[in-house]
Amino acid sequence: MEGLGFSLQKEAELETLTLDVLKSSEIEGETLPPDQVRSSIARRLGLETGGTVAAERDVEGVVEMMLDATQNFSKPLSEERLFAWHATLFPTGRSGMRKIIVGAWRNDSDGPMQVVSGPVGKENVHYEAPVASLIEREIAAFLTWANDASDRTDTVLRAALAHLWFVTIHPFDDGNGRIARAIADRALARSEGSPQRFYSMSAQIRQERNEYYEILERTQKGTLDVTPWMEWFLGCLGRAFDGTETTLGSVLRKARFWEGHAQVAINERQRGILNRLLDGFDGTLTTTKWAKLAKCSHDTALRDIQDLIGHGILKKDEGGGRSTSYSLTEN
Repeated sequence: MEGLGFSLQKEAELETLTLDVLKSSEIEGETLPPDQVRSSIARRLGLETGGTVAAERDVEGVVEMMLDATQNFSKPLSEERLFAWHATLFPTGRSGMRKIIVGAWRNDSDGPMQVVSGPVGKENVHYEAPVASLIEREIAAFLTWANDASDRTDTVLRAALAHLWFVTIHPFDDGNGRIARAIADRALARSEGSPQRFYSMSAQIRQERNEYYEILERTQKGTLDVTPWMEWFLGCLGRAFDGTETTLGSVLRKARFWEGHAQVAINERQRGILNRLLDGFDGTLTTTKWAKLAKCSHDTALRDIQDLIGHGILKKDEGGGRSTSYSLTEN
């Protein structure tokens, strides 16, 4: 990733964070608009490439939590910080149609906190969390451990354990899974000593969602031996690394493209349009479209195109006349 240069690194980070936010929500069955997520992250990272789509409050909330966890990984975890994350996830004070306690621990007023599936009356209880009266004590122990700089346990193992520990306490009315994954991402960022994200653990967990829930249930209903969970988490992390090249395929393709044409003199108009093509240009590229996108005359657009054809970067598509179009020459 260091070989990509600053602008492509930022683009790769944007792709990864967008995927992370989308997939962490999908794990819980919630689908967020990708363009809103991308735009919100791009704005917070100071990037122009993400577009200017206005994001809804709930989208902004998920993005804000994820970026605070990974960009500010060196800040200690606290009750106040967890409450702030929870409040940003549920800006209306509701989870779907249900009113929930926001920015504070659950109180179990509606009965014990259970993770269930199946129809009403035939529910399958996957997990029953500690009673509300224990939350303060359990969270205090968790935060003391999470912020203990003297603990020499491997930092990646701490990420796996932090995820399991928090989701087992299950301290909120809703959103525990997303916050647990944000806590794990924070711990992984700490292990790397970098806020830059080039892989998505949540995207991999989304692919393995059934196995994720199965190992969590087995661990939470079992003994205090968490080795199977730790092994699964590390395996999933490894598979997340393997999936990064696919996730960042377009960014890596763009890097290879510019590396292959590093000796060619390319003006800013040409560079801008070529990046649009590399990002996946909709439709066909004509001289008229070039002129419109580059805000130049038709003659200037034609000269730009002919120059790139001469360098073997663009090629004329089959057909001709008024509908002549052009596309990238694949290396």
